[in-house]
Amino acid sequence: MRETMSRRHFLTTTGTLILVGQAASTVGPLPSWGATAAKVGEPAPDFTAPSTKGAPVSLGAYKGKIVVLEWTNHECPYVRKHYETGNMQALQREATGQGVVWLTLISSAKGEQGFVSPAQADELTATRKAVPAAVLLDEKGTVGHLYGATNTPHMYVVDKTGMLVYAGAIDDRPTTRRADVQGATNYVRAALDSVAAGQPVKTPVTRAYGCTVKYS
Repeated sequence: MRETMSRRHFLTTTGTLILVGQAASTVGPLPSWGATAAKVGEPAPDFTAPSTKGAPVSLGAYKGKIVVLEWTNHECPYVRKHYETGNMQALQREATGQGVVWLTLISSAKGEQGFVSPAQADELTATRKAVPAAVLLDEKGTVGHLYGATNTPHMYVVDKTGMLVYAGAIDDRPTTRRADVQGATNYVRAALDSVAAGQPVKTPVTRAYGCTVKYS
């Protein structure tokens, strides 16, 4: 059924629950940042998480570089929209081609939608032709809770000084329709452009949309 603009506005502003197949999906609330959680305009909390290659990856190791954090769940229709159209991969290639470090995180708990083994995660990366620097497995949700990640995709940008400068949605089209990729305002691209130009991010916080992160 075609979603009208009024319905889209309603979903965006109220955070109403949507059921897409078997995936509970929502336009997430703006994060209620706690004292110890990540907060835009403050240093991004450091973390160390295992990668699919076995070696742990630390955010602090990339200080001096711009870093994108992407929360994902390959079974989520919203994530599929961006990967099956090639939108996420195009953004990854564009960013990494400019020296940005792209870290993809999976916080689905074992037995929950989106949980994968290291080998399965690497197969997804290869078959989708994705180009993150690393895929990190956050099975216990430690990093996800630290950053207040509520949805997939949920996106974050950290600048060269280690400051968190963007948190929220990938773009302004909170739907699963592939056609909506065209013409959307991509908040992550805009944030990266601002950081590269040494300018403040115009829209530093947006409301994340997508499937809820499948924490335990």
